[in-house]
Amino acid sequence: MAAEMVNALGKITISDDLIASIAGYAAVENYGIVGMNSKRAGDSIVELFGGDSVKRGVKVTMVAPDTVVIDLYVTLEYGVSLPAVAENTRSNVKYRVETMTGLSVQSINIHVENIRV
Repeated sequence: MAAEMVNALGKITISDDLIASIAGYAAVENYGIVGMNSKRAGDSIVELFGGDSVKRGVKVTMVAPDTVVIDLYVTLEYGVSLPAVAENTRSNVKYRVETMTGLSVQSINIHVENIRV
């Protein structure tokens, strides 16, 4: 379900894939996150053919016309503080999504799927 915003000049539609890409790029630029993990079977197939890999570990759920919940499935670097990385990631993803799209982020859930040395 895409986000829609209507103003005097017309309608803006923002796809879930765009929101996922923004959130994925914002997540991987944080120190400690080394990758995103796919959660859908189709993501692995897209990855084989060179698809966008940063959005593969992001699930976007619209809870209102202008509010989203974001789930991130990540791989962390061994030895980092998990709470610190999670808090920095939440802050960065929330800031990027809200400033770039104008949507409100209700919550960001971080699922640590793996740790890499």
